[in-house]
Amino acid sequence: MVELSFQLYSARNVPSWPDFYAKLAALGYRQVEGFGGLYDDAAGLAALLKNNGLAMPTGHFGLDQLEDRDTALKAAETLGMKKIICPFIMPDQDSKDESQWLALAEKLAGFHDIYSAEGYGFGWHNHHFEFFPTSTGRTPMEVILETAPKIEWECDVAWVIRGKADPVAWFDRYGDRITAVHVKDIAPEGENADEDGWADVGHGVVGWSDLIKTVQQKTKAQYFVAEHDKPSDEVRFATRSIETAKSWN
Repeated sequence: MVELSFQLYSARNVPSWPDFYAKLAALGYRQVEGFGGLYDDAAGLAALLKNNGLAMPTGHFGLDQLEDRDTALKAAETLGMKKIICPFIMPDQDSKDESQWLALAEKLAGFHDIYSAEGYGFGWHNHHFEFFPTSTGRTPMEVILETAPKIEWECDVAWVIRGKADPVAWFDRYGDRITAVHVKDIAPEGENADEDGWADVGHGVVGWSDLIKTVQQKTKAQYFVAEHDKPSDEVRFATRSIETAKSWN
């Protein structure tokens, strides 16, 4: 059984969050994934989610937010999170210099120690640049997972593909570290240019109807999070994606 969660960053431009939460609930979603811009009023957010029968077991926290340990922990506790995930670095931090990735990995290892001690899973969410080799030939993803051997991985499968890597090969190597996945789709070549080439789940070329079974077989994924980085219609994306997920069960 796949219970599809929804990464709220996909709907960051909605005019009304309360209305959107109600729409997600009506579509059949029971879980959402948070992102940093939503946590300023964690208590208010928790109440809105509860009123719509929604839980937030996973949440994204940027590096700066993770540095503010007390605030991050309070948000996570208030929202009932189980896993805290660092989602990105700024574009100017991407580098071919492996030493910079080693420094990041060591910082992530330190965050793991802090947040796991409080009972949370802690992990990293990838983009495509983690699969481009550094000057030593190792990929940043290898550096992160090997230098911070206790952290988890929220694998964004479509970004792995955009990084010119084979996600199944990475499942084979690190499947025991993958505790969540981003269920994201890629439009056929030349389509959806206004949406940066992304697609609604099941309406692209990733082949999720088969791949979801592979994810379940080869990883320890507990959470399956629909995401679209730039949907032109958030409700359309949410609707078509959960319709696709229902066909898997």
